[in-house]
Amino acid sequence: VLKPEYFHQFHCIAGACPDSCCKEWAVDVDDTAAAFYRSLTGPLGERLRQVLKDTEGGTVMTIEDGRCPMWREDGLCRIQAELGHAALCQVCQDFPRLQHDYGNFVEYGLELSCPEAARLILTQSHKMLVEEVSGGDAPEYDEETMTILLDSRKAVMAFLDSTSLPANQALAVLLLYAHEVQGWIDGGEPAVLDADEQLTLARNYAVQGDWCRFLDFFRDLEILTPQWRNRLTCPEGNCHWHGGYLALAKYFIERYWLQAVADYDLVGRAKFLISACLLICHLGGNFAETAQLYS
Repeated sequence: VLKPEYFHQFHCIAGACPDSCCKEWAVDVDDTAAAFYRSLTGPLGERLRQVLKDTEGGTVMTIEDGRCPMWREDGLCRIQAELGHAALCQVCQDFPRLQHDYGNFVEYGLELSCPEAARLILTQSHKMLVEEVSGGDAPEYDEETMTILLDSRKAVMAFLDSTSLPANQALAVLLLYAHEVQGWIDGGEPAVLDADEQLTLARNYAVQGDWCRFLDFFRDLEILTPQWRNRLTCPEGNCHWHGGYLALAKYFIERYWLQAVADYDLVGRAKFLISACLLICHLGGNFAETAQLYS
């Protein structure tokens, strides 16, 4: 089991949270929780039976006025307040925690979309803790490719931890290194992270980008919240490449780098994470807030 050091530091700040995970989406309720909620007596049970809805995909908690009907005015969940944390459905117990199960090892992390999780992700150490546990399954992935991805991820995380380069230059090195690792995955020579060489190549390849076209791409995607729409519509600009972007890049690497074992496309994931950093920087505003809205 692998997890970043900050994983166990997370605790929901409940009513003090500047946002809420209880709005703008219908929460999936697992079968065990749905049956329990429908068995409850009293006002809470009656209210739950009113708002639970069975769909082809399972049971959901219908939203009312853009929010979960269990979300109280004080920012707390009525179910948790009256019955305790263990009574929450599995989705609400887990969020913002996430896991990637690769069979013979599992990685845990946090979702950037939660403000408190975002604070930890962007300010705390990304050192990975390793814990040996029993169980697990035989891996179904390409073991040679996974070895390459694990080794290259370790190299790029060490580089981001130690580099004195400005964040934008470090990201350029990351992109060029990802291209070399892609060649390694595709049967070429092992990749070497040489920041000087890769930064020189990046400077040779660099051309002036079209910011308006770049921004229009994200505006054309499905937009889930009005806050994100407003940020895309009215960017504040003044991009400043501070060290927080290295933490953001490390988060994306932790979360997505190894997933290239599924389709052998590491470069696509590298482009995604660098595009995310570019967008967040150029939109401006509060860094952590913009990163959270992006996610």
